[in-house]
Amino acid sequence: MSDVSVILWGLAGYLSGSVPYGLLLMKAAGLGDPRRMGSGNIGATNVLRHGTRPIAAATLLMDMLKGLAPVLAAGLWGGEMAALAAAAGALVGHVFPLWLGFRGGKAVATYIGVLGGLGWALGLAFVAMWLFMAWWKRISSLSALTATALMPVAAWLLGADGKIILFTIAAGALIFIRHHTNIRDLLRGEEETIKTRDDP
Repeated sequence: MSDVSVILWGLAGYLSGSVPYGLLLMKAAGLGDPRRMGSGNIGATNVLRHGTRPIAAATLLMDMLKGLAPVLAAGLWGGEMAALAAAAGALVGHVFPLWLGFRGGKAVATYIGVLGGLGWALGLAFVAMWLFMAWWKRISSLSALTATALMPVAAWLLGADGKIILFTIAAGALIFIRHHTNIRDLLRGEEETIKTRDDP
């Protein structure tokens, strides 16, 4: 696998990751622009709070698929380094999308898809940790941050190689940076719980 091919797979991942499905689905449903609502994020959590459950579910699914698809394709046709390049590209694309002036989301759903592309057990491990924390604390950001922080350990326990473990560390740093306002609110005890606009 040449360096050029790896770069091209990274670019493919970036273009896939940069598609703002939350924004597109909200506008298609006539529900407005999520960037002007709540946290201003284009991801599923903000869509859930200000849109509908089906639109939020569709956003979650599409944001996962835009990470999963390029990583699976790169792994199939280019090998591990190509898959990792596509994975990194997809995350960067979601956080810094070309179409939205490089101002995107927090990449958690896309990270789940990316992990699933690198190894189905990795994706399931992240989802399991997220679901446990969401059930316990009902705070989406805390669930995401906990699963992200534990992912390198989970990857090691699952027998992932060093490159993938290093990737989870780097991806985790990006996700923590994108959640800096959530971390501040968590420390203040002001972070919102998981709810929809129909909830009391």
